[in-house]
Amino acid sequence: MRVFILNKRGKPLMPCSPAKARLLLKEKKAIVVRRTPFTIQLTIATGESKQPVSLGVDAGYKHVGLSASTEKAELYASEVELRQDVSDLLSARRALRQSRRSRNTRYRAPRFDNRIRTKRKGWLAPTVENRINVHLSRIETVLRLLPVTKITVETASFDTQLLKNPDIAGKEYQEGEQLGFWNVREYVLFRNRHVCQHCYGRSKDPVLNVHHLESRRTGGDSPGNLITLCETCHKALHRGEIKLKAKRGRSFRAETFMGIMRWGVLNRLKASHPKLEVHNTYGYRTKHARIANGIAKSHCADAFCIAGNFGAKRLGEFFFQKQTRRNNRQIHKLSILKGGIRKRNQAPFEVKGFRLFDKVACQGEEGFIPNSREIARDYF
Repeated sequence: MRVFILNKRGKPLMPCSPAKARLLLKEKKAIVVRRTPFTIQLTIATGESKQPVSLGVDAGYKHVGLSASTEKAELYASEVELRQDVSDLLSARRALRQSRRSRNTRYRAPRFDNRIRTKRKGWLAPTVENRINVHLSRIETVLRLLPVTKITVETASFDTQLLKNPDIAGKEYQEGEQLGFWNVREYVLFRNRHVCQHCYGRSKDPVLNVHHLESRRTGGDSPGNLITLCETCHKALHRGEIKLKAKRGRSFRAETFMGIMRWGVLNRLKASHPKLEVHNTYGYRTKHARIANGIAKSHCADAFCIAGNFGAKRLGEFFFQKQTRRNNRQIHKLSILKGGIRKRNQAPFEVKGFRLFDKVACQGEEGFIPNSREIARDYF
């Protein structure tokens, strides 16, 4: 991997080889400002020679691929794994607040009438906003390391109705599967012919319930996640006495996210960097370019194809980054000890000079402080 260089003012220059970086550090002409990726900053003023650098961004729901290259060589390659726990954490917080309102403690009235953020134009769900911000922050990281002149982002538009029904056409787009039904529950009962999908009426229980195959927190209330069960089978299922053979239908969460995100990232990039060329491309073009050039499928490879410099010599490695939760804002544990004392959930921010996810060297190996302050306290 090349060594990234910043000038005396902190602006990015073209990267150099490790040998040249060692020479600059030995002669005290540069200092180390970052270890991963290895970056140095010059302490003397020098002439700046730059080349056109193209950055390709393979946007995604679970992973982001980045590749920056010139006509001759690939300069940067990375793959980012996005968080998948934002929805669960929001649901847990909502459940905690609802239960707190029903307990015999101080009353906390609902504040939904006071929340105007959802009424503002351009508001996005927290899960979508988080992923968009990660895309933008990773792009900003590359812009701080390399003199990028062009950014190309792969956007995608999915027709979810066509994915469900390949023969759909015309006015059928306006006549969805729930047309004529009052709510989702009524549609699910009609779809299953008002028959329990486990015992098929053998229990003789006339009461029917609608059951979530996946929890409502993760699977939602879409018809593909709902099934009809009689009350007898429903209670037996929750007691763990029976198991269902039915599987959840296909989820279109990733496709929906990409449809929302595709213009969000592009427009925000254009607004924040008006002097850069910011373009978009599509997945079918990336696939054709990858196959035509005989490149194996990966997120970094797609980003390399998106950048458009097919004659550049590719790097044999890439940076892997995993997005993690920064802080846990829960102040107290849920369980109450004797005497009505609630144990604090928060640990000190710094333990013997180390913080969460610090990169450390231990017994000849490099690693990170784990996601537990108690473990960090035991080790250090």
